[in-house]
Amino acid sequence: QVQLVESGGGLVQAGGSLRLSCAASGTIFSINTMGWYCQAPGKQRELVATITRRGSLSFADSVKGRFTISRDNAKNTVYLQMNSLKPEDTAVYYCNVVLANGRGYWGKGTLVTVSS
Repeated sequence: QVQLVESGGGLVQAGGSLRLSCAASGTIFSINTMGWYCQAPGKQRELVATITRRGSLSFADSVKGRFTISRDNAKNTVYLQMNSLKPEDTAVYYCNVVLANGRGYWGKGTLVTVSS
């Protein structure tokens, strides 16, 4: 019923920047929380950042001061601005949305590779 499409991943050098986007479409009345998670090979999926509909923010300690999250509610889109990238940021980044009815959805992920 809900599809999430991420974009913006790629290969960058350490210290560079990327901007990830995730657009939600389908049967959507209201989105509560939107966020980004990352997963490296052999690792668990981990929280990167979340934002509620009213703008409350949450960040993983490892990205505080470097990444920012924002959303455009009219477009059902969430963004992750990634600055000062480090090789340890290399991972697949997944978009997540939780609707007001409690149902959650995941995107297919976009790969971010940071070279040293």
